[in-house]
Amino acid sequence: MAKIVNYTEYLKNKLYKFYKKTIAFTLAETLIVMGVIGVVAALTLPNLNQSTGNKEKVAKVKKIYSNLNDAFGRATAVYGPFDEWDFGSSLATHNTRVGERLTEFMKLSKNCKMTKGCFNSGSGTSDYYEFITADDTAIQIRKPYIEIDIDGLNKGRNLQGIDIFSFRYDESGIYVTPMNENLFKACLGGRITEACTSWVINYDNMDYLKATSAGKCPNGTVLTYETVTSCN
Repeated sequence: MAKIVNYTEYLKNKLYKFYKKTIAFTLAETLIVMGVIGVVAALTLPNLNQSTGNKEKVAKVKKIYSNLNDAFGRATAVYGPFDEWDFGSSLATHNTRVGERLTEFMKLSKNCKMTKGCFNSGSGTSDYYEFITADDTAIQIRKPYIEIDIDGLNKGRNLQGIDIFSFRYDESGIYVTPMNENLFKACLGGRITEACTSWVINYDNMDYLKATSAGKCPNGTVLTYETVTSCN
């Protein structure tokens, strides 16, 4: 009986060693797998980081757009309709009046007013009203536009459609130019500020940065004005 037990244990040990040897990876196999994982990560992580970064930029553009509209609404509630504000006779006085009334209802970290140093580098008189919000967005009032740099002064790439965007304003409020085919092409082909701002607000993405000037995405998708508005 003892011999049978020993023989059973012998078989179990043999099977254990066999399976252990069969399922184990050699050092070479392990290095190959790690290499493949590294290549895949190198190819996918930059795109993932870019997508995440672009989503954050979209969110910031939409946030400052909302904040500006809120300030505009509060200003008109206090001072009356926009077209009845006393703008004076010059462009400088117009920009000053709009800037003063908007900033009264916004949280700022710095207000340069009509001097350089918030949106434009340097010192001295500016032609436009400049200030920086509490979240470091640099803003410039220059009739009939409100231009924003979401990275702040002297940060980021300072390029249209990448970190610089613009809105229009008049008696109807602060708004983006409605998206149309011409703006669609202008953003794809030239990263024109006004066109790309309309894209961001209307399409909720920055996929024009991924596509060619003809609208072709890396995955083969071709962007179109009315139907295909994302590379995903």
